[in-house]
Amino acid sequence: MDRVKTTLFMISSLDGKISTGNVDERDVDKDFPKILGIKGGLSQYYELEKKTDYWSFNTGKVMNKIGVNENKQDPIKIESLRFVIIDNKPHLKKSGVMYLSKKVKKLVIVTTNKNHPAFSMDGNIEVIYYPNKLDFTDLFVKLKKDYGAKRLTIQSGGTLNATLLRKKLIDRISLVIAPALIGGKDTATLIDGESLQTVEDLKKIKSLKLVKCEKLKNSYVHLVYQVNN
Repeated sequence: MDRVKTTLFMISSLDGKISTGNVDERDVDKDFPKILGIKGGLSQYYELEKKTDYWSFNTGKVMNKIGVNENKQDPIKIESLRFVIIDNKPHLKKSGVMYLSKKVKKLVIVTTNKNHPAFSMDGNIEVIYYPNKLDFTDLFVKLKKDYGAKRLTIQSGGTLNATLLRKKLIDRISLVIAPALIGGKDTATLIDGESLQTVEDLKKIKSLKLVKCEKLKNSYVHLVYQVNN
């Protein structure tokens, strides 16, 4: 394979929700620890997260949501970790970029915004710039060829997950199912994006091959699938 191999690793409710609501204030990491019947087994997800790949893929929107722009404390540095952050708006301020750079061995910002604050920063920060539109196929080849990344864990939002899935850039799914039903048609799910409408659209549906089904404690389940691309 001429590109990095990928695993989509996330936690979701039984009905596929990856957030507890449709506003930025609602967040699984913040809200699940407050809910009886869910909080007891949540630590198992974080233990599995520690075993994911050295290269991690996420978005500036998610990073802003979890508060990296406002965090004044120096993070505990993880020498083995590399972050790839997609950030066009940008959602990251200079303070957020600095915080993330202190946390990881290498921080790669991918953007179409020529005014992104990362351009003016040095150290372990690199910028991959696309002048018009992000090219994820090119990016995943570049990460392997130019950066030596062999495996990449994806933890982005439902819309970007859908884009990557449609482009056949997700090879594996590692999903922790929390014992919860959240609901809400506007609440983010594992795969969002545009809805399918025509018979021709059906080719966009990806079938999966079950690799592992593990019953965890406190009614949690860990599922691993291979994506049939």
